Amino acid sequence: MPSVVKINVLTVPAEQREVLETRFASRAGAVEGSDGFEWFELLRPVEGTDQYLVYTRWASEEAFQAWMSGPMQAAHRPSGDAQARPAASGSTLWSFEVVQSTGPKG
Repeated sequence: MPSVVKINVLTVPAEQREVLETRFASRAGAVEGSDGFEWFELLRPVEGTDQYLVYTRWASEEAFQAWMSGPMQAAHRPSGDAQARPAASGSTLWSFEVVQSTGPKG
């Protein structure tokens, strides 16, 4: 069964970039212990867009769905803090199956 990649495309206004990055940094480790989790990257836009990409790779669609219905729900619950408003003004989820993959030779 091929791994699956989920890319959450977040539209983030310039004044919210630091907020978004700080929130991701403060929840480091929230996904790493999940069954079937393989990789995470938060990608900051460099030019031409205001969209961040949140890249995660999972052993299976089932592993991703289990995380979505469990730990992810807890991690994204509103805290009641006014500063906890979403930093992103929009979100789209892209889904892919890994067809080919390679790493450095050595």
